[in-house]
Amino acid sequence: MNWPLVFRMLGYLSLLIGGAMVVTLPWSFPLCGQTQTFETAAFRGMLQSIAVCVGLGLAMVLPARTGNATLLRKEALAVVGLGWILSGLLGGLPYLLTPTYRLPGVPMSVADAVFESVSGFTTTGASVLTQLETVSDVNCEREAVAGRLAYVPRSVLFWRSFTHWLGGMGIIVLFVAILGRLGAGGKALMRREVPGPITDNVRPRIRETAMLMWSIYLGLSAVLTVVLLIQGMDLFESLCHTFGTLATGGFSTRNSSVGAFDSVGIELTIIVFMVAAGTNFNLYYLLLRRSPNPDQSVGRRLRSIFADPEFRTYLCIIGAATVVLTVLLSAGQTYPTIGAGLRHSLFNVVAVMTTTGFGTENFAIWPEFGQAILVLLMFVGGCSGSTGGGIKVIRFIVIWKVLKLETERAFRPNLVQPLRIAGRRLDDSIGRDVLVYICLITVIFAGSWAGLMALEPSTQWQASNESDKLIDCASAVAATLNNIGPGLGICGPHGNFTAFADQSKALLTVLMLLGRLELFAIIVLFVPGFWKVQ
Repeated sequence: MNWPLVFRMLGYLSLLIGGAMVVTLPWSFPLCGQTQTFETAAFRGMLQSIAVCVGLGLAMVLPARTGNATLLRKEALAVVGLGWILSGLLGGLPYLLTPTYRLPGVPMSVADAVFESVSGFTTTGASVLTQLETVSDVNCEREAVAGRLAYVPRSVLFWRSFTHWLGGMGIIVLFVAILGRLGAGGKALMRREVPGPITDNVRPRIRETAMLMWSIYLGLSAVLTVVLLIQGMDLFESLCHTFGTLATGGFSTRNSSVGAFDSVGIELTIIVFMVAAGTNFNLYYLLLRRSPNPDQSVGRRLRSIFADPEFRTYLCIIGAATVVLTVLLSAGQTYPTIGAGLRHSLFNVVAVMTTTGFGTENFAIWPEFGQAILVLLMFVGGCSGSTGGGIKVIRFIVIWKVLKLETERAFRPNLVQPLRIAGRRLDDSIGRDVLVYICLITVIFAGSWAGLMALEPSTQWQASNESDKLIDCASAVAATLNNIGPGLGICGPHGNFTAFADQSKALLTVLMLLGRLELFAIIVLFVPGFWKVQ
């Protein structure tokens, strides 16, 4: 292990996190009902957080400047795994150094801060904060007299959403785009950041690939921000919801999430961009690139995108789940009209399928079969090469192909037929890797579920007849492992994770990292042989 090089890379990453915090400073100005002292303390806390990140970064970069510049696969894995852990720790500083409260009068603990930070960077959207909205102009005087001002500074709310945006395309991908001279190590970093079993580089040079991905990401973000501004959101909320949408994260500035705006237009806009964010970004390159072949018109390229089996399956699952839920909610008279049922079904199906986690309604009160559909969608997730989490649609396509072939071989043992998707022959190792991944996800889910049941005190659930510890813990594990955010019960769309014990939050934090990095970049950190010097 080339430790000087690893420390230097982590130092650059620390400097990048500190630089990213600077964008929160313009939002540290008092609103109606907020005291100057409150926002001044928040501004001071953000400056202290930036100073810690920059100081730590310089401490790691300067002594290691003479290290070997060759980043090999082992060092790349170490940088990714340790880099995400470091980002989560540094990203938690604003929650600790500013007057941020998870409950009225209850400041954030270290476990709370790291949980919120990792949830942001991994685009999970699970939160321990209970009061997000600042005092409005209408109740300014009443709130000020009552002494109930904002519990979360605007600068911290902005940082909370901005961590989504950084983690969506991947802080390591941004890292590669900025540094550029990483060679084969950069390719290894990208493979851990653009997940999925079948990922082709859209450009031969890895830095150009990273820059291209971020250019597309930035362009979509700019368009969505403008559209939300036109629809009535202010700049602060437009940016925050853009970050949560394009990163498929789900942090909102409102306690009731997107449902607080009660706007069909805003919901439809966010639905379109959530679907776009859950799509493989390589397809956007194929659509936008200039082809030397004059026969490759835009229409032809567009048809080729819709011919992609993963993209078609992704859209079909969204459509089928929406139809079933609409019929279910309409038949059960959960909503007065079919239109209302369709509106909320579509939004929540897309939010869960893309692992965004925004909400318009509390689906925890829906019929149990409807909740079961959403739980299953949590494990499916978006497309490979997207900002979405979950197992990924392509893996389910591969596993279906493998099961189909093995079933046929049961009665035709001499059959020799390769694994193919869209006419392309896949290496046998891909089917094996997918099976191993799904088995690992199953084992980790079961073990974490049991562990969370053991860690959580039963008194939390005995105090409420409306909550079931077994279901709540299972949904909490599913929501964090698949980077969804909300689950069922106390951690449902209108709930949060604040009631979980600190040790439980630590476990759920690890699950968020495992889900975001598709297991192995974190698992290898616990293998002793990985750290041996060769």
